[in-house]
Amino acid sequence: MDNHTAVTTFLLWGFSSFPELQGLLFVIIFFSHVTILAANVSIMVAIKLSHNLHTPMYFFLCCLSFSETCAAMVIIPRMLVDLLSDSKTIFLPECATQMFFFFGLAANNCFIMAAMSYDRYTAIHNPLNYHMLITHSICCQLMMASFVVGFLVSLCIVITVFNLSFCDSKIIQHFFCDISPVVCLACDYTFIHEMFIFVLSVFVLVGSFILIMVSYVFIVSIVVKMPSAKGRYKAFSTCSSHLTVVSIHYGFASFVYLKPKNSGSFGEDMLMAVTYTVLTPLLNPIIYSLKNKEMQLALRKVIGNANKFILLLQKGN
Repeated sequence: MDNHTAVTTFLLWGFSSFPELQGLLFVIIFFSHVTILAANVSIMVAIKLSHNLHTPMYFFLCCLSFSETCAAMVIIPRMLVDLLSDSKTIFLPECATQMFFFFGLAANNCFIMAAMSYDRYTAIHNPLNYHMLITHSICCQLMMASFVVGFLVSLCIVITVFNLSFCDSKIIQHFFCDISPVVCLACDYTFIHEMFIFVLSVFVLVGSFILIMVSYVFIVSIVVKMPSAKGRYKAFSTCSSHLTVVSIHYGFASFVYLKPKNSGSFGEDMLMAVTYTVLTPLLNPIIYSLKNKEMQLALRKVIGNANKFILLLQKGN
């Protein structure tokens, strides 16, 4: 951070415009957060404990669940505190840290979904050699690349944003340190800064989305040539959950981060951000568990073992 930045604290104004709704919002978001944690942790535990789920597809799903859980932890606990607190102050280093981790994890999610689409393409295109082509080592390398590239992009954005000079206004019209509400407080935010951040956002969102679409173009071209209707149905069913999650994730994220800054109000962006940060990580485990019989069976085992453990504890007491 440069010394010319006079502002050292911000106010996360967020939901302060709706004081009568803050209690209700706290309850809804709190239970959503608990559900996000429980659902994603259940998926990770189910994949870890079920040997039949030790495949590349479930490895990527486990990584996605972990990344989304971490992203939710970066935003939601602070949001809950602010809903109950009169003081909504956030220090500049804390704001920069929140932005860094949230966008690093969000970019990581995009690249993980691109890796998942490549995995599905390989499984359908070359099923006989699938386990030779997508090894555990390759999976780990793809995840490491997603992590490194995601956080490098996030670091570039954070350095750009927090090297700006901030004016007298300290009020961030959002519930977390998102890019647009923060840069709107800067005195020297220029078109060059805007284009640099936009290009990085396009690289993450559009770049990974193109990789996903290319994989699915090849998948569709292979599946339509299958002689068996049963084979076509099985191939498409293995991709349906991933496609649903991709549609939700990229739909909301593109609306918030690829839209021109002045084309809508911060109220609209904040509403979409709530959906993106709360609803998306809540829906993803539900979608994968509803459409996947193997996952349903593994989750039932986890829940059954958890119930047995609780009963043993109660008997012990």
